[in-house]
Amino acid sequence: MDLKALIRDIPDFPQPGIIFRDITTLLRNPEGLKYVIDRLATETQKLDTIPDYIIGIESRGFIFAPSLAYSLSAGFVPVRKKGKLPAQVHSIEYDLEYGTDILEIHQDALTTGAKVMIIDDVIATGGTAKATADLLTKIGCDIVACGFIVELEGLQGRNKLPDVPMVTLVKYG
Repeated sequence: MDLKALIRDIPDFPQPGIIFRDITTLLRNPEGLKYVIDRLATETQKLDTIPDYIIGIESRGFIFAPSLAYSLSAGFVPVRKKGKLPAQVHSIEYDLEYGTDILEIHQDALTTGAKVMIIDDVIATGGTAKATADLLTKIGCDIVACGFIVELEGLQGRNKLPDVPMVTLVKYG
């Protein structure tokens, strides 16, 4: 299936010179959505280690991670922006282009040694994926892979996680 045909390009969004890869057109296509989940599951099953938990990064990682977790008979755990989780949390601050942000996970969500896979819609610069990986490593998880629907190769986000196997379905230069 040609996933690029299902992803809409929005020029000059969110600022001039940027081409935004809009996955909402993929999400509304039942065959495309099923294909994405099935392909993520198939590629994940080829890994040396199958994850016990699928970690979804807020917010678009939440779209794919629970379905992938279901397909793999794994648990789903959300990583959220600061202040969104009601119980005690582990947190990590990370750099953005203009400032910083904080990601959080419930303290009781995972145990030391848990095998996890990080899922998000896009890997661009890799900052959010790297912060999530650092947070999970800090609490003693074993990151077996990361998965993304879209990889923006020119931004070299993959280089921030050089030792982590990466599953990506669509690549743009």
